[in-house]
Formats: sequence, C-alpha cells, structure tokens
Amino acid sequence: MIMAFDGSSIDGSVYADVVRRAEHAPGWLDDTVSVWSTFGLAVFAVLMVVGWWQARRTGAADAVTALAVPVVVIVAYGVDMGVKLIVREDRPCQSLHALTLEACPAPGDWSFPSNHTALAAAAAVALTFVSRRLGAVAVVAALAMGASRVWVGAHYPHDVLAGAVVGGLVALTAMLVLRPRSGTMARRLAAVRLGALLLAA
Repeated sequence: MIMAFDGSSIDGSVYADVVRRAEHAPGWLDDTVSVWSTFGLAVFAVLMVVGWWQARRTGAADAVTALAVPVVVIVAYGVDMGVKLIVREDRPCQSLHALTLEACPAPGDWSFPSNHTALAAAAAVALTFVSRRLGAVAVVAALAMGASRVWVGAHYPHDVLAGAVVGGLVALTAMLVLRPRSGTMARRLAAVRLGALLLAA
C-alpha cells in the first residue's frame, strides 16, 4: 500500500466550507464553474494561437517568443507532475469524504500541486511576455481556474496556490532565459525554412 500525505490539516476547514457553499449554490453557478474547471484550459490554447498570430506581424523574434509559450507550459506541467509524485498527497474528497461537484478521482491521482492551476499560471505568465493585453486576460482566467478547482472539490486551496507558484516560476524563468535569445533562434528557424511560422505573409 502506498503511503500518502493527508493535507487536510493545512486548510481542510476552508476546503470544507467552500464545498458546502458549492453544494447550496444555484445550479447555474455550479454548472458554469464545473464547465470552466473541465474545459477552461482550452481558452489558454486559443490565447496562445492568438498571441502567435499577432506576434508574426511584429517581428520574427516576437513570433519565436510566442511559439515558446506552449513548450514552456508543457515543461511546467512536467515539473508539476514531478512534485506530485514526490509529495503524494491524497485528494481532499478522499481524506475528508466530501460530497463534491466533480467525481472524486481514484486513489493515486495525487492532489498537490494542482495541474490545472500550474498549466493556467504558466500560460498566463508566458503570455505576458508576448502581449500585455493577452497576459492580463490569461491572468484573470488563471485565477478563475484555480478558484474553480477548489469549488468543484478537486483540490485544497494550498494545492492551487502551489500549482500557481510552480507554473508561474517555471514560466518566468524559462521566458527570461529565452527572451534575449529569441533573435538568434529566429534566424536558425528561418535557415531551416520555417520562416512562415515567424512572419506574416
């Protein structure tokens, strides 16, 4: 049997209060939050495409920065999964036997940190390097994603906070390293006939 960490002593009471509020909330609100929690990450993919499309009109280096965003998000996901496997925290719905909007995952589907929040935070931070406007939209969407994960009962608040820190730090570090090298990378991509990805026709 795999020993798992019980995070309920950290903020289990806050989690329980949020889940109770969700249980007594209007159906339309719960449905809206549930849909966002499940499918909201698609919005970040759309923002990445929009960011790349716009960046092609401002220069090859900017386009390289935009193309790096999904790669950075994937790296952040990998780091987040690594932390999950180290900490191995049970889901709150398992530890507290709470009635939640989202079906309780099977044991071994660890809770800390939140993957959804890490992906959203990484996308938001990375997109800020592409466009301040898109980054601002993504930040709001990332905050909504984190909150939704607690509302549907999938995570403790500290899981969401940790996911935001992991995703945000990975993205910030990666983009700070990449940004000064984007011009060189653009020239290399153009040399292998990938210039169409970098500049609008």
